[in-house]
Amino acid sequence: MHIYAGMEFLVLLSDSMLTPNDCQEEYDKGQKESNLEFGQLTPEFLTDTHQGGSILRQASIKMRPQNTSSIPALELKDAAVLARAIRQSSLTMVHSARLGHPGGDFSSADILAVLYSQILSVYPDDPARPDRDRFILSKGHCSAALYSTLAYSGFFPVERLREYMKPLSMLNGHPDRNKLPGVEANTGPLGHGLPIGVGVAKAAKITNGVWRTFVLTGDGELQEGSNWEAAMAAAQYRLDNLTVIVDRNRLQQGDETERTVGLEPLGERWRAFGWAVKEVDGHDIQTLTATLRAVPFAPGQPNCVIAHTRKGRGVSFMENRVEWHHKVPTDDELAAALKELEEAR
Repeated sequence: MHIYAGMEFLVLLSDSMLTPNDCQEEYDKGQKESNLEFGQLTPEFLTDTHQGGSILRQASIKMRPQNTSSIPALELKDAAVLARAIRQSSLTMVHSARLGHPGGDFSSADILAVLYSQILSVYPDDPARPDRDRFILSKGHCSAALYSTLAYSGFFPVERLREYMKPLSMLNGHPDRNKLPGVEANTGPLGHGLPIGVGVAKAAKITNGVWRTFVLTGDGELQEGSNWEAAMAAAQYRLDNLTVIVDRNRLQQGDETERTVGLEPLGERWRAFGWAVKEVDGHDIQTLTATLRAVPFAPGQPNCVIAHTRKGRGVSFMENRVEWHHKVPTDDELAAALKELEEAR
């Protein structure tokens, strides 16, 4: 069975001054520029050779339904393969688009891989299923990592990742729930994801819904006051079905978080707002999995997981470098990064 569906180009005329011909010309140009790069994103590129299997399972990753035995969870080493694929593809997307936030894509890759391979009950064949878990990427500027995760999880063909940020693409610079299956909320302006998540979790409580809500925030994002208003509300409403994961890489655009607006002691701040808190290594897949499987941590308390990460994790010249918050790799840097990621298998 062929893994990828045929490539489609959707010309959306609304909310744009571009004509279909303009858009097709831009698309064709982008295809020529990106085909060589994305030629590496093949079944062979993503194959994990244990037991002759592939991380794509011949038709993308199968999601793990909670509390059922019909489809087993991926093995932890599969989650590691997915995390590496997220890094490889997201950096290629940023290079092709000449825009993006690769440092944060890389710091969150292991978190996303664990969520989508081990934790979330989501259904690529029925993305609006009412009982699905909800995941909200509050740090919406790290869209390349999210799109890679959704594609490898079966929500849309992996080939379409080459459309990232192209005119009229469904793969906007920031996620748009009206364009892309699997996206629960439009995010980008920082500080909005957690307030939305509080509403979604409260809706589950009101309606006796079974879904859980997970929100991934940046750490610099927590300098936005709207997060703390939402945190107070979540504790007030005893939303133990809500989990916030903080990507604690300690860098934001331009500087360290503690030199901008300090967040420490971050765990104690969340506890003071009535949350149950655990701190973990955000790149330890086994620990992340065990921690997220343990929610709720305490009855009646919302959950906070502070995931200690490193910006640019996985590539030596990107790691813990503030400039990679919003830097586009050169051709040589992309080649070197992909080589380093591949050799780390």
